[in-house]
Amino acid sequence: MPFFIFMDIEKLYTAYLNSSKVCTDTRKISKGVIFFCIKGPKYDGNKFALEAFDSGAKYIVVDNPKYFVKNSKFFLVNNSISTIQDLAIYHRSKIKTKVIAITGSNGKTTTKELLLSVLSIKYDTIATKKNLNNHIGVPLTILNFKNTTEFGIVEMGANHLGEINLLCKIADPNFGYITNFGKAHLEGFGSFDSIIKGKSELYEYIIRKNGTIFINGDDKHQIKYQKKSNSYTFSKEGSSDLKISQINFKNKFINAYFKKTEIKSNLIGDYNFSNISSAIAIGTFFNLNIDEISIGIKNYLPLNNRSQWVNKGSNTILMDAYNANPSSMRFSLVSFMKNTNSKKRVIILGDMLELGDYSKKEHQNLIDFISDFEIEKLILIGEKFFNSKIKIKNIYKFKTIIEASEFIKKIKFNNTNIFLKGSRGLALENILKFIN
Repeated sequence: MPFFIFMDIEKLYTAYLNSSKVCTDTRKISKGVIFFCIKGPKYDGNKFALEAFDSGAKYIVVDNPKYFVKNSKFFLVNNSISTIQDLAIYHRSKIKTKVIAITGSNGKTTTKELLLSVLSIKYDTIATKKNLNNHIGVPLTILNFKNTTEFGIVEMGANHLGEINLLCKIADPNFGYITNFGKAHLEGFGSFDSIIKGKSELYEYIIRKNGTIFINGDDKHQIKYQKKSNSYTFSKEGSSDLKISQINFKNKFINAYFKKTEIKSNLIGDYNFSNISSAIAIGTFFNLNIDEISIGIKNYLPLNNRSQWVNKGSNTILMDAYNANPSSMRFSLVSFMKNTNSKKRVIILGDMLELGDYSKKEHQNLIDFISDFEIEKLILIGEKFFNSKIKIKNIYKFKTIIEASEFIKKIKFNNTNIFLKGSRGLALENILKFIN
């Protein structure tokens, strides 16, 4: 039988203000935190309430009466997830932080990190940590903002219609930017048109509250928003407020040219130019000068298996094993082929997940796309690729990463350019240790 608790948000907010930070993971408990017991698909955080308290948590929020302790340090609520969202909304209403929300199919995290690096040159800025961009991650990000935080950058992820709307209600952004619309999370959205509609919920929200949206004028799907009164646009070719040029690759990194200045980056691939450009444009909008922007862009180093060049012996590996969808796969493959002159190339791909009914078609389309590439070997990993039809020579298919690893460690790579990309669930970075 369901129970109903009246939650005094002011009382909970006072506890939050008197805590060191918000925590939802007992493995990351530190003294003085307020700990929210979250029920997940595998674990019920309520079971760890006493453990969290004994580990130093100052306050505990539970949504199961069985684990509630009657003292001033415990809060019993109907639902811990909705409560942490309500707390974030309440906190957002109390602070003057300018919130910039970022969503899109590809490049969200890279853009967020670039923008953080740029704005931090001049302002007190906090951004989403890692990719905590969902209905729990966004509240945690908001609750990490302080009264002194001038800018908050909130990454928003979604795989269904309506999710960006929910995240906007929590973060209440003043500004927004959509990196692009690609074929990611087709299983949840159902179609590419739904992806556009779902991501555009960010712009619609900000327009309703008379905020400002940042528009990539080279993106045909975003052009219609350029006519909105509160838009700020940038482009390489289209009509826009700012024109930013791309400079040819130098030492495999992509640079930009703006205000008679070459802005150098540590990023590779044409697909990263729009990410760099957005950080330049938004930095300009918020009154950073060209030198400050240049320093911010140059200071950002890609980590976490995102578009990294790795050297192993005589071999050079482009590792982009953080995630994959049909759009990002093509962007990255084109960049790899453009950036490597030798025919001694090996491509290692893992399945693209969360494509639903589109999965078979998109995996086959990608193989067909690669069919004309000049490569030495194509190694495919996962059930989806394994069941695809093959029209390419020197192709090797494996159902699991274990089977593929056994094959790869027997290969004697020498002066080879290797491309490695797949969905996060496959953890393809583990293959690195088998490449000699």
